[in-house]
This record gives sequence, C-alpha cells and structure tokens, in this order.
Amino acid sequence: MMNNAYRIALAGNPNTGKSTLFNALTGLRQHTGNWAGKTVSVAQGSLQHKGNHYDLIDLPGTYSLFSNSADETVARNYIVFEKPDITLVVLDATSMERNLNLALQVLEMTKNVIICINLIDAAEKQGIKINEHLLTRQLGVPVIKVSARNKLGFPKLLDTIDRIITRAIECNPVPTIYDEEIEEKISRLEPKVKELWKDGPSSRWVSLRLLDGDEDLMREMEKRMGREENDESSRVMD
Repeated sequence: MMNNAYRIALAGNPNTGKSTLFNALTGLRQHTGNWAGKTVSVAQGSLQHKGNHYDLIDLPGTYSLFSNSADETVARNYIVFEKPDITLVVLDATSMERNLNLALQVLEMTKNVIICINLIDAAEKQGIKINEHLLTRQLGVPVIKVSARNKLGFPKLLDTIDRIITRAIECNPVPTIYDEEIEEKISRLEPKVKELWKDGPSSRWVSLRLLDGDEDLMREMEKRMGREENDESSRVMD
C-alpha cells in the first residue's frame, strides 16, 4: 500500500542523459502530453519507493531558466509555481562547468534540490574525477554521482530522495552573493515581494528577476495572483 504521493521535477541541459534517467527510473509507467497552453511536450511517469508514490515530470532540456523560449518558460514555471517536492538537476559529468550554470539558477529558485551528476562512467574513462562530497558542502544540497544508462548510483539516489521527503536530510542551498550594489537592491526589494505574495516563490529570486527586468515573470505572477484572488472570492461566496 502506498502511503503518500510526491512530485519530482527533472531539470537539465539538453544531452545530459536526463531523459535516460527518467526512463530508467519510471520504466513503462510513463506518458507524454503537451503542457497547458504550450506546444511543448512534457513526459510524466511514476515510481514507488519505500511505500511512497512519486510522480516524475521530465521538464524540457534547457541551458537556462530566463524564459527566453517556450521550453524555458515551461521548465521555470513548473519549478517556481507548481512547487515540486524535489527538483532533480541532471548534469553531464564530462561538462560540469557548462552545466553548473543551470544548477545554480535552480538553487536560487527552490530549496529541495538534488544535483545528479550523470555519465560518471564516461567521465572516469576521460580521467575526470569529481568530489561529490566537496560539492555537497559548497552547494548546500545533496550531490549524487550516477550512470543512468547502467543504473549505477540508483540506490543512493532513491535513498536520498526518501531522506529528503522524510526530512532526515535538510537542503540549505548556499546563495550566490552578488556585488554590493545588487545585494543592497535585493535587500530593499525582498520585503516588498514577501508582503505582496506571502506564499509565492523565493522572494530573493523574484527580486533578482525584477532587477533584471523580467517582464514575462511579472506577467505570469500577475496572472497567477489574479487567479488566486478569484479562487479566494469564490470560496468566500460559497
């Protein structure tokens, strides 16, 4: 018998093996459909582990989450507004420097993150060594090395997912610190963001996006706040 259902979002650059990991974790328990209002296909699947049911959402592969394309918008909005229980960021062990940019963006957006370094077998053949324990300390979230193709590292990955859900592990992403001028503007904006949308996404991340002039995010927030107000009005009338 399954006790609870949780959602895990998979994010990553194209060609990191993200979909291979998704397929290996979900097997035949998956389907693909278009996101509401978008011509972007999103694969969804499920797995069971230690009495819990997990719905996995394979977000479109993107190099950033700045909403410069439909794929980026879908991936960003799901992480920020749908609030999955865990976001699994898949990196290519042979291209860590390039892949870490997306991981750092996700760490600014949400708290419960696992960094999953895939293709570790290919990296070892190239003589690349990755200290996942050091990265865990530097990033403030679990870092797991796997090979999705060979299912190496899966027991540790599943155990880490379970330990985050049961709160045996607490994720504390280390914030990216910007220059003094930007940090001062963030400190002025954050309280206003929190006041405007108490249960919204990370106020620090929203402040950064507002400073960057992200009009698409502002429109999306206005739309969702309007939807919440309408829902609240309906509840009051009922």
